[in-house]
Amino acid sequence: MTAIPDTMTAAVVEGGKGPAEALKPQQVPTPRPGPGEILIRVAAAGINRPDIIQRMGYYPPPPGASDILGLEVAGEVAAVGEGVVRWSVGDKVCALLGGGGYAQYCRVDARHALPIPKGLSLVEAGALPETAFTVFTNVFEGGALKAGETFVVHGATSGIGVMAIQMAKAAGARVIGTSRGADKAAETLKLGADLSIDTSAEDFAERIKAEGGADVILDMVGGEFTPRNLDCLKPLGRNVLIATQGGATAQINLMQVMQKRLILTGSTLRPRTADEKARLTAAVEATVWPWIEAGKIKPLVDRTYPLAEAAAAHAHVESGSHVGKVVLTV
Repeated sequence: MTAIPDTMTAAVVEGGKGPAEALKPQQVPTPRPGPGEILIRVAAAGINRPDIIQRMGYYPPPPGASDILGLEVAGEVAAVGEGVVRWSVGDKVCALLGGGGYAQYCRVDARHALPIPKGLSLVEAGALPETAFTVFTNVFEGGALKAGETFVVHGATSGIGVMAIQMAKAAGARVIGTSRGADKAAETLKLGADLSIDTSAEDFAERIKAEGGADVILDMVGGEFTPRNLDCLKPLGRNVLIATQGGATAQINLMQVMQKRLILTGSTLRPRTADEKARLTAAVEATVWPWIEAGKIKPLVDRTYPLAEAAAAHAHVESGSHVGKVVLTV
């Protein structure tokens, strides 16, 4: 068994906030697991949009969470805290974190860890928890997507988008993906969408209405997209908002909401309680893990960077040129 060092390397934002270049490797104390927690020796850490927002100073970690970036990892259990039953030192796991993933070690509530699905590498597993949890809770719990329904995802080539397409198809839905540019529209079809819409070339709402409308829309844009989403939803349709990259305010027609009996909802994952995340972890393992092991879902890793190059990894994500997830290797 490898000894756990007193200090470790982590990618830390110098000055607390700043541009991508502010992310620098530093030596910091190695965390120790408390009761009910495990310590993971990190092999891979996925990069997510909330990491970038936190780095910029707009998304502080919830109380008790590490101020080191990183919301998902895969690796090996290095130590277990008091009361942990399921996990043992040496187990390969991936986990949803409140923070702390951009490091050689991280601690996490043992209930928020999952076994690596059969057939996945540690790098692929490091790209899995944040997207799988987000899509499951928003599309299948909040949006109540069912087999045979039409599902729309905006930002189809993002990490969330790629996972949403695959999970919706696994559940038997018809999938429409939107993105900007002909190249990304073509990639969306390769990812498994039944229809791809280039929002820079045509009005997505009019095209979706021509296709019969949507039952569930997963929206990362907000702003002016919201009223257009409501316009192309079928009666009893559900619009689920998970980010506001296009703006946090929107003007909507409330008569349309009433007449079509629409549901406008949304959520964030990080601030949820530990117990709620534990419930969600169990639900994801029961529903999504079998899809992965059956080959219906596979995390798409666009590019990997070593931990010391976290700044370059953030710059790549901010460029918007990636398809799927960018992952740090440790």
